[in-house]
Amino acid sequence: MSTNKNFKTVLTLVGIALILFGIIYGGISLTKNMGKSQKVISVEKAEEKLEKLYKNITVNTVEARKGYVNISPPDLKETLPDISKYPPQVEATTDIFIEIFSSTEKSGEKKDGWLLDVARDFNKANIQVNGVPVSVRIRGIASGLATDYITSGKYLPDAFTPSNELWGEMIKASGVEINLVEKRLAGNVAGILLSKSKHNELLKKYGTINLKTITEAVAANEIAMGYTNPFASSTGMNFLVSTLSTFDSKDILSEKAIEGFEKFQTNIPFVAYTTLQMRESAQSGVLDGFVLEYQTFENLPELKKDYIFTPFGVRHDSPMYSIGYLPEIKKDILNKFIEFCKSSKYQQLASDYGFNKYDEYTPEMGQIDGESITKAQKLWKEKKDINNDIVAVFVADVSGSMAGQPLMRLKQSLINGSTFISPDASIGLVSYSTDVNINLPIAKFDLNQRSLFTGAVDALSANGNTATFDAIIVATKMLLEEKAKNPNAKLMLFVLSDGKTNAGHSLNDIRSVMEAFAIPIYTIGYNANLEELEVLSQINEAASINADTEDVVYQLGSLFNAQM
Repeated sequence: MSTNKNFKTVLTLVGIALILFGIIYGGISLTKNMGKSQKVISVEKAEEKLEKLYKNITVNTVEARKGYVNISPPDLKETLPDISKYPPQVEATTDIFIEIFSSTEKSGEKKDGWLLDVARDFNKANIQVNGVPVSVRIRGIASGLATDYITSGKYLPDAFTPSNELWGEMIKASGVEINLVEKRLAGNVAGILLSKSKHNELLKKYGTINLKTITEAVAANEIAMGYTNPFASSTGMNFLVSTLSTFDSKDILSEKAIEGFEKFQTNIPFVAYTTLQMRESAQSGVLDGFVLEYQTFENLPELKKDYIFTPFGVRHDSPMYSIGYLPEIKKDILNKFIEFCKSSKYQQLASDYGFNKYDEYTPEMGQIDGESITKAQKLWKEKKDINNDIVAVFVADVSGSMAGQPLMRLKQSLINGSTFISPDASIGLVSYSTDVNINLPIAKFDLNQRSLFTGAVDALSANGNTATFDAIIVATKMLLEEKAKNPNAKLMLFVLSDGKTNAGHSLNDIRSVMEAFAIPIYTIGYNANLEELEVLSQINEAASINADTEDVVYQLGSLFNAQM
């Protein structure tokens, strides 16, 4: 009896002890996490998981040797591929014709193909000049890229219809003969999309919504705003010069304008390489607002449901320019084509495709000359990361499947593309096959580091399996160690691969880790499984580039120019 009683007493004491332990442990856990956001806790868990993953990887350190570095200032135009990389969407049907470069919002597919539809009908209409049948050739090409072809002299069309007149001013400032023949083929405007909740919040505070109040809200860190690369995007360039104008309408390059832009840019979390990348980021819910042309917005009902459009800057009315000194017959063809475009039938078609809206909108700023626009782009390059230090690691696939042409292209594009990286950025290099190699620890990309980087890339050779995600783990650890030393570091990863992972960890192993750290992973695919690389880039809204094209060096130069 006494034994049973003692046994029950022991059980009771053990139970009390367990309860007390649970309370104490719970209290410790509660105290440990008190005051921490869910994001901080998830980052801590991600760090723990990263360390566990890292321990299972064989990591080698490779001694880097210096390579030859070209110290001449880089020129993106020198990397332009042959124009055949961008074949015409509409081919001429007669011996006498004009070629027109067209911006992509009117030379794409379906409702983005208005000018193509007009051109096809023009070529079927048996149009004649002085009794001679004539036609047009349309080459759809982004306005920034088209401007580079024209200003470099690498390829000159007979005419050019960009999205807006800013590109025409830049071409004029470069010394190329260019004449504005028609101010408007089809009406359009650029705008800022604000989520309905954020729009109503700002309207209540500021009383009105326009570019000035939006820039004030961004500068005050009241909204998360994104825009597109002003070197390549018509809307991005318009947004840049228009934003500068809100700080000083008389001089967009004054000290007052620059000071205002610096404060504004401090609170910009994201500048997209492409409009598609911008749209994907918006859909993830990261941004309160972003830029887009109205014609695109009109054709995306899922955006119209959640966002309100506010026009800004110069109009995007698709002006038409003649390039160079055209013979009279080509001038006549151009004029007849413009007349054809502006007929009621094709203006109605333009309206059906989302153009010719916001006709009442007038630009908020006056004419800006091409030289000022070019200087504004350079200013953006210098100031876009004013309070952040760019830190990036390049992750190069050197597995057996990369042997030959893919590795040769990887080396060429990395070495040539790296000339566009700012010396203020900090750069490292990792390569991988079955194991992972640290070829170059992270350091400022001064002349010495550039030389080491070039030498390390030159020395890469291919063999073994493909442990892509092991290499990403190693590179991420390098980036986080740098972030611990420099809290202002803005981290990036660039993965160059054929995408055929067959060793080491998987995407599922690292996805939650990369989501927690929010490090953008830009992928460049060589003879690649592009789908796997695109999924990798989509984790944190980065861009994916197909390197199996002649313009890869130009594309990488553009990417590095925009992001680094």
